Amino acid sequence: MIKTDILIIGAGPTGLFAVFEAGLLKLKCHLIDALPQAGGQCSEIYPKKPIYDIPGFPDILAGELVDNLMEQIKPFQPGFTLGERAETIEKLEDDTFVVTTNKGTKHQAPIVAIAGGLGSFEPRKPLLEDLSKFEDKGIAYIIKDPEVYRNKSVVIAGGGDSALDWSIFLADVASEVTLVHRRNEFRGALDSVEKVQELKNQGKINLITPAEIVGLQGEDNLQAVVIKKAGDHEKEFTLAVDNFIPLFGLSPKLGPIGDWGLEIEKNAIRVDNSLDYQTNIPGIYAIGDVNTYPGKLKLILCGFHEATLMCQSAYQRIFPDKKYVMKYTTVGGVTGFDGSKKEAPKAVVKAIE
Repeated sequence: MIKTDILIIGAGPTGLFAVFEAGLLKLKCHLIDALPQAGGQCSEIYPKKPIYDIPGFPDILAGELVDNLMEQIKPFQPGFTLGERAETIEKLEDDTFVVTTNKGTKHQAPIVAIAGGLGSFEPRKPLLEDLSKFEDKGIAYIIKDPEVYRNKSVVIAGGGDSALDWSIFLADVASEVTLVHRRNEFRGALDSVEKVQELKNQGKINLITPAEIVGLQGEDNLQAVVIKKAGDHEKEFTLAVDNFIPLFGLSPKLGPIGDWGLEIEKNAIRVDNSLDYQTNIPGIYAIGDVNTYPGKLKLILCGFHEATLMCQSAYQRIFPDKKYVMKYTTVGGVTGFDGSKKEAPKAVVKAIE
């Protein structure tokens, strides 16, 4: 049995920052995540994608943000159970919770903070014959390592930000990039659409619209896709490719957490945002994109704020008889559980003779 003060379900940016805020309160954290590494979507889906709304960083790659958060929480020595999904929860007579994963690992804590982002994700897959045959053999739904496509011919299908952004990025990596969309209009950011158009004019991206992928060809690995061009004279043609990446978005699902007796609203966990982001079950909180309340914004910086208030509430719940006096890190510094200490240099007091 793994025991901790705060059990955090979800090791994305919000969950990771909660470790830091808890550490300032001398509370230990352990994190559970179904993914094999910390970072959530930032690590799994778009590690090379820049983020522009993190305070103090005009822009930062998602993967770099995760690296920085991991460095920031290192002094507080969090534990991790990765590659396992939180499956069941049980409340004991002493008001603590036991969370068991799909692999049978048990965790006990007086506080559970659900920071599971949008939940577990399933890619929206095109309805194509032999699709499963070529999965991981030329077909992928998430780009984890762009170097996999170095000097390869790649076809991307989709009309949103992800399809546009990866087409732009891979234009300097792959030998050939073809973007296929069933409409002439794209749903992505205007600057991304203009960049794709510019790269098309430069001959760095092949743009085929309105069109869609209607067939797959190959033996053991994908070798070609069949493209159907729409319009007055519909026609099909075959394009030899090494990789096909359909980027039609991801379908979020709460998974087993949806069966824990929590108040659910539109596939999110309803919380009380007037105080501490606690759910309808005392001792269980939901922070980040997984929660909902009036005025909710699904932004990483909002998740950081929610994590901070959650930890303050958790401290009061664990130590109801203690009064916590908040000290700014600029004054008190940061003392890690590993004995490390970060603090501003103290002024030297010296009498003037």
